[in-house]
Amino acid sequence: QVQLVESGGGLVRPGGSLRLSCAASGFTLDGYGIGWFRQAPGKEREGVLCIDTRYGYTTYTDSVKGRFSISRDNAKNTAYLQMDSLKPEDTAVYYCAKARANYCSTRGRADSFDAWGQGTQVTVSS
Repeated sequence: QVQLVESGGGLVRPGGSLRLSCAASGFTLDGYGIGWFRQAPGKEREGVLCIDTRYGYTTYTDSVKGRFSISRDNAKNTAYLQMDSLKPEDTAVYYCAKARANYCSTRGRADSFDAWGQGTQVTVSS
């Protein structure tokens, strides 16, 4: 059974950092792209970043450029989202998702991903 479990969310002050983890089971991470999405209250879910099997990445949201980075550890079957210089507008539930293929879709459409985690809350507030 394919399963993704996010962890690492929490409350952080503006300017702070968090690292989210996405532990995968039921499949081998090295065969698929992994994406991170987020959904803020009252807003639609949006793609954030995606990493493919060759460690290339695609940024779906311009607002995170230079602040967020994505990585993967295939040996641990885990992907990560490093978030630095956090802003209140980064507050959202963050989800990781398994891509249908070994690459990342250009636009981060949700239907390009076929398995999702339950999400982890990130709150940026002073």
